[in-house]
Amino acid sequence: MDASRIDQWLESRYAQLADERYREFNARIVATVDPERMLGVRTPDLRRMAREVARMSGIEVWLDELPHMRFESMQVHAFVVGALKDYDECVCRINRFLPHVDNWATCDQLSPKVLAKRPKQTTALALGWMESPHTYTCRFGIETLMRNNLRHHFDAELLNAVALVDRGDDYYVNMMRAWFVAEALVWQPAKALDLLKNNSLDCWTHNKAIQKAIESRRVSDGLKDNLRALRRKG
Repeated sequence: MDASRIDQWLESRYAQLADERYREFNARIVATVDPERMLGVRTPDLRRMAREVARMSGIEVWLDELPHMRFESMQVHAFVVGALKDYDECVCRINRFLPHVDNWATCDQLSPKVLAKRPKQTTALALGWMESPHTYTCRFGIETLMRNNLRHHFDAELLNAVALVDRGDDYYVNMMRAWFVAEALVWQPAKALDLLKNNSLDCWTHNKAIQKAIESRRVSDGLKDNLRALRRKG
């Protein structure tokens, strides 16, 4: 099966599974994507399609043909790359894919487990991605650190690196920075609390990180009380 036939197969599956109400819901929450590119296929169905597509002949050519017109095909692409077992191949595919990612959902669905196999190399890659001027490459870099360096392979300098990311009012980067700090408050509470006490973040990200941590069931009540006292005005 060549790349065009993979697209045809996907389109036939989308037609069977499309849900207009879900498409309308997705269009609201994934606001940077043209709704005309969406069909409303749910994530579990896309994951199943990705497993099938990954076994098809022509998959390498299909992965090279970027960007895909359909939002759903970009999601399938993220799932296929995320399941790759070879580290170097996966990194190559990530680097080809990221410049074409245009929304938070596709960015966040790209979650390759193989990156955990080489923690030092992955940390260096993540720091490099964070320097990108492209919103979702930067967001993916922060997310990669969050997944791989908070519970294990932690270094307090990584907190500072995330704090120093300056993308102005880029909502999708700053939301990921806040999420990173909120997760750090779960796994490395003392260091993350120091970061907040030092006002190392812009006001919006600072307060959003506190909000997300207070909403978490994994943060102790005592720490939540401390966090409430650190909210900033402005």
